[in-house]
Amino acid sequence: MRRALRSSLLFLLAISGAATAAAQSHSNQPGANVVETDVAKTKEAMIGNWESIAPELRPSATKNPDGSLKPFYLKRAFRYLPSDRFELEIISSADPYGAAPLARIKIGGHMLWRGSHPIAPETQKVDFVADESYEVTPLAQGFADVLNKVAATGYAPWAVNAPQSIFGKNFAPFALKEGANFMEYDLVYLKGDLLF
Repeated sequence: MRRALRSSLLFLLAISGAATAAAQSHSNQPGANVVETDVAKTKEAMIGNWESIAPELRPSATKNPDGSLKPFYLKRAFRYLPSDRFELEIISSADPYGAAPLARIKIGGHMLWRGSHPIAPETQKVDFVADESYEVTPLAQGFADVLNKVAATGYAPWAVNAPQSIFGKNFAPFALKEGANFMEYDLVYLKGDLLF
């Protein structure tokens, strides 16, 4: 059974997921045992594969001439495994329809659960740590050309459809430093058969 994966920014998730939680006082918040049970239920419900239901719009570090952030687009295939392990495959593209893929990124590692979010208690704070694998595959010649200019040291020449591990290495395009694992803080929220 296919499940859908959606991602949103902190405020969008907090606003959409916290409509009833924001109206509760501190005394109405769940106790520690209830939250722990919710985390256990969330983990159990997440086991399996999740995919984006449509290309996602994300901000990039690159700016437009007017100073606004340039968008980029991606689709994700996320797999949650026992022992808080995850595998993530991202296909980034140059267009909102996903018709012009630029790169495939594969990440593997562990999720560190940090508890419920104070604004949206039904969400869980999670650190995603790429402590097992991190791989990049150019899917367009232009992207391979850029990598050959900005990420040549320590790598074979970048070529279309040729994956290379960037795990534990310097990789300037993603600001990765040698010997350090990539980690990203995010929120996890389940609603029906959707993972946000």
